[in-house]
Amino acid sequence: MSDDVAIVGIGMHEFGRHDGVTGMEQGTIAVRRALADAGVGWEDMQFAYGGSAAAGNADTMVSHLGLTGLMFINVANGCATGGSALFGAYNTIKSGVFDVGIAIGFDKHERGAFRVNTRGSGLGDWYGASGLALTTQFFGMKINRYMHEYGISQSTLAKVSAKAFRNGSLNPMAWRRKPLSEEEILDSAMLSYPLTQYMFCSPGEGGVAVVLARADQAHRYTDRPIFLKSAVVRSRRFGSFEVLAPSIALEHNAGPTVDASTAAFEMAGIGPEDIDLAQLQDTEAGAEVMHMAENGFCEHGEQEAMIQAGDTEIGGRFPVNTDGGCLANGEPIGASGLRQVYENVLQLRGDAGDRQVPGNPRVAYTHVYGAPGISGVTILSR
Repeated sequence: MSDDVAIVGIGMHEFGRHDGVTGMEQGTIAVRRALADAGVGWEDMQFAYGGSAAAGNADTMVSHLGLTGLMFINVANGCATGGSALFGAYNTIKSGVFDVGIAIGFDKHERGAFRVNTRGSGLGDWYGASGLALTTQFFGMKINRYMHEYGISQSTLAKVSAKAFRNGSLNPMAWRRKPLSEEEILDSAMLSYPLTQYMFCSPGEGGVAVVLARADQAHRYTDRPIFLKSAVVRSRRFGSFEVLAPSIALEHNAGPTVDASTAAFEMAGIGPEDIDLAQLQDTEAGAEVMHMAENGFCEHGEQEAMIQAGDTEIGGRFPVNTDGGCLANGEPIGASGLRQVYENVLQLRGDAGDRQVPGNPRVAYTHVYGAPGISGVTILSR
């Protein structure tokens, strides 16, 4: 497939907690930074796709950026909101409708665990009120079963978290900037066995924007374009184990990540062995472990030896979540998927500073997964 869509500008508002700054304002700042990176103005954008889960409709940010009449589509797709905005932008350019546009994601969540609106998800209020939709509990059950089936140790979960906070300490955009030892992580409060407090990410705040253009026009904006080889979003199949499933099917089926990953590799015309680094959804430490296999980077169970050997460290054989992932950055739902893309663009440009992956990486991968069973994958290359 030809390189016909390029990322020509990226911008991000720092993740974390920002009292007195709305989620919309954080998204607006990210847009301005992305426009500056591409050397263009808001008036040059022909279209926009954007979304947030808790900080207002993205299209209303034109009041901050300028009333230029551009096409602006609101996107709402859970944790895959940012990836879905990018998917829309990618296909809008591929179809030939527009030549240059922007994908935006931002959010500002209240403190504490995510509260799931089960009525809005097609289930009654009883499902949430009974505690069955508590994400921490769901993640605990899911990784507990996976550890039993594939021989993953709690030490490995602690190593995933320790890596995340260590990488986050090297990332000026991250929320959690303090490294934590494996012992501190294992000794923190047990929230949902086997996951302790520091094995979970937190709802947070932040914004990311990405400017895209036709590849044959990318030279107008940058001398270092990054090409978007795949942008895929998939939903769940019957039998997958999801947080909003009020029952479990007798037959087991893989989650939507497997379908999204397979389709993304096919679209890009490459395989997992061609990927130099990956940002994988790590809402908790176990998710990163499971998603390594679901995205095709190893067989189920092989993560134990890989993580214990340091393969997923920045200098390892297969770096994962080089910016600290959700664990260090937190998860503003609308921005999370685009944060991963932002990090991969930095890495492929060679601009990641102290956390730069060695060896001149050429191909990078992102993956998000969220309720009620949505997954988004992108593949980027130089």
